[in-house]
Amino acid sequence: MLSLLALLSSACWGTSDFFAGLKARTMSPTAVVAVTQAFALVALSVILLVRHEGFAATFSGNGALWSATAGVAGSAGLVCFYTALATGTMGVVAPISSLGALVPVLLGLLTGERPSTMAWFGMAIAVTGAALASGPELAGAVPPRPVILAAAAAAFFGVALFSIDRGARYALLETLWGMRLTSVSMFLVAALLARSVGGTRVRDLPVLAVIGLGDVTANGLFAFASSRGMVSVASVLGSLYPVATLFWARLLLNERLRRVQAIGVGLTLVGVVAIAV
Repeated sequence: MLSLLALLSSACWGTSDFFAGLKARTMSPTAVVAVTQAFALVALSVILLVRHEGFAATFSGNGALWSATAGVAGSAGLVCFYTALATGTMGVVAPISSLGALVPVLLGLLTGERPSTMAWFGMAIAVTGAALASGPELAGAVPPRPVILAAAAAAFFGVALFSIDRGARYALLETLWGMRLTSVSMFLVAALLARSVGGTRVRDLPVLAVIGLGDVTANGLFAFASSRGMVSVASVLGSLYPVATLFWARLLLNERLRRVQAIGVGLTLVGVVAIAV
């Protein structure tokens, strides 16, 4: 049952990412992130208020710092990711962004952790796969900008994951709430300074609400599965979110990858799974 919940979290992440990428083709990617994060913040606030436990746990120790760091890095990653999805081949962009799993491993090294042989093997396979998947883009056959943005998204996502992990040691749900409070506050200040909402229209709100709720649902499913079962298994299944993005891109956009890209995508996913294990 817990494995199924973790698998559902990857499906929710991949699906919300796909439709967010589509939405970013008709409006500012920054606005997509800002509005979806706002809806997620509202949802988390309601959950915390219903629990009647308040928000104090978020701000104990270094919890607030990790939560804020996750908010900044996560927002930057989503802006890069949605822009890449909107302008590039989703079947290439999504697996490259999943390389963010490398960052917590590398940061863990700096804090004294020692990855297993399987993790090192996974990193080598994942990097090789990303190179093959992005080869045509970087060679100039198609614009390289989406690949560069996807790589930047991976770095930001990795920092966000590491920060969430550290913040969750104080309180997981409250850390996610603080993360979104930070990102929404940043975007609100930016909107006031720019005197613009990024082209957001009233008719866009229902779709953006569903995307934001899909993202926060994925967070909740993953947190529930990992906290009550084996985090290694939940991480493996949760890291498969690009599969859902690839599925929707193939079904609705009829995306076709070159053979070398398909091999690279497969290797990247295998490497990410090995890292998570």
